[in-house]
Amino acid sequence: MSKKHKVAQLPDELITALREALHVVVFTGAGVSAESGVSTFRDALTGLWARFDPMQLATPEAFLADSELVWGWYEWRRQLLLQAQPNPAHRAIVELAQRVPKLTVVTQNVDDLHERAGSRDVLHLHGSIFNPRCFSCAQPYKLTRAPQMSHEQTLPPPTCQHCQGLIRPGVVWFGEALPHA
Repeated sequence: MSKKHKVAQLPDELITALREALHVVVFTGAGVSAESGVSTFRDALTGLWARFDPMQLATPEAFLADSELVWGWYEWRRQLLLQAQPNPAHRAIVELAQRVPKLTVVTQNVDDLHERAGSRDVLHLHGSIFNPRCFSCAQPYKLTRAPQMSHEQTLPPPTCQHCQGLIRPGVVWFGEALPHA
């Protein structure tokens, strides 16, 4: 038996406000991508930080101490995210964008599911796992296809062609400031 999702009725005031809006901003977090099978970081039972120590994987100090462990773990995560598909929430935001003059998505998610769904104006508060950069000079780095990884595997990070520094994941780690928009 198939389960039908009941679509919530929007309040008239919200519909009117959206019709009159010049710029709509949609904020999203982990719940939006969880529906696509993406593990959240903080869920007490299934969250990534319930299974992995963030102090060994998500700080600049951890990267400097064991860059191969950190890079390997983020490559494993990136491969998992490449298998995920945008879900109805991602597509609903794209549909809303087609009905208003301007729409910006501000997300805490490091995946690219909003972009793959068709959203054009997306700000990643916590960076993007798909946009690595040099740890030393912040030069962007174009990813190449990595070998299939498991979360236990290590992988040496590439080096920057600009300064020979190590390439790091393009996410905001604990202790780092959010990027300027």
